[in-house]
Amino acid sequence: MALSDLLYPDNPKRKKELIQLHQELLDCMSTNFHATNELVGVLNEHLGCTITPIEMRKSSTVKENCEIIIQVMSEIQHQVQKIDSDMKEKLEPVLYQKLYDIKEPELEKIAIAQRVFSIIFGEATSTAAMVAIKLLGSNHLTLSVSKLIGLLAQIGASVLGGVSITIIGLGLEMILHAILGAVERSQLLTAVRSYEKHLAEFKAASEKYQQAIHEVTSLVRQQ
Repeated sequence: MALSDLLYPDNPKRKKELIQLHQELLDCMSTNFHATNELVGVLNEHLGCTITPIEMRKSSTVKENCEIIIQVMSEIQHQVQKIDSDMKEKLEPVLYQKLYDIKEPELEKIAIAQRVFSIIFGEATSTAAMVAIKLLGSNHLTLSVSKLIGLLAQIGASVLGGVSITIIGLGLEMILHAILGAVERSQLLTAVRSYEKHLAEFKAASEKYQQAIHEVTSLVRQQ
């Protein structure tokens, strides 16, 4: 009896489900890599960051690719925190508070940020200040990054985390062979169902993450 028959003895049509699940994950991760690189490009060009762009490694596992994107997302978080620290250090408390006051006009916030960047870099564009204000004031981006980092960690630690991202081309049986060492056959279906739950949450969080990045990068394209 085939391994896939052991997993889905009552429904042959679901033999393809695991492959589809894996492909959905890879497609979603690929889009997140692209969106993250867009934000990295904006940070490097306009805010003086030196974050290295990333790419999916086809010879690596799901977990290793999760770790790649987690690392750069953590670096983005660090850079946003650094911008906030620079603003707090170089501004009077009243001006610093204005940056986070939702009632304060955005043009005033941009002028304040541009003043700080002029001190740091010697000169600063309004685009740089605009991007900084968007990053500092975007709870949307902050929350989506944190959420996505947590979900990527869960996916990396899941039963399919150790599967190579290229194994999909080898078929369902090879995927099952790759993960049977991680859990007992009786636990496999439960593990896959858990993975489906992670993927559903991951796709929803990814959409919010990509939307938040678009809000920042679109500012640059409009200039």
